[in-house]
Amino acid sequence: MKGYAALEKILYIEDEPDIRLVAEIALRQVGKLNVITCANGEEGLSLIHEFMPQLIILDVMMPGMDGPQILSKLRTMPEFMLTPVIFITAKVQPDEVEQFKKLGAVDVITKPFHPMTLANDVRAIWATCHE
Repeated sequence: MKGYAALEKILYIEDEPDIRLVAEIALRQVGKLNVITCANGEEGLSLIHEFMPQLIILDVMMPGMDGPQILSKLRTMPEFMLTPVIFITAKVQPDEVEQFKKLGAVDVITKPFHPMTLANDVRAIWATCHE
């Protein structure tokens, strides 16, 4: 322990059922993390206060509310203003990644991600948020 809480609770909002399932298995079974996955922003925002995640992973492109719009809403909630948010997307050109970080994401994970390393990748990003 390096002076910050271990990552335990993650909220992952992803509209693609197959990706959501793989991520949930990768984070919960492989990574031993407590994860709630949601199919859209409305569902995620309705559960967030009850679950109180330490970190949030958002798909960038979703119907209805997209990842950047969800992040914008989160930043208006006092209890989630500083919660680290990771975007997950296939759009990873350097200028796009820079734009996502300007919006307030702490990092960007590339799709397709590797299920066996996803939890460690997320933990590494969590650690950089606490350096």
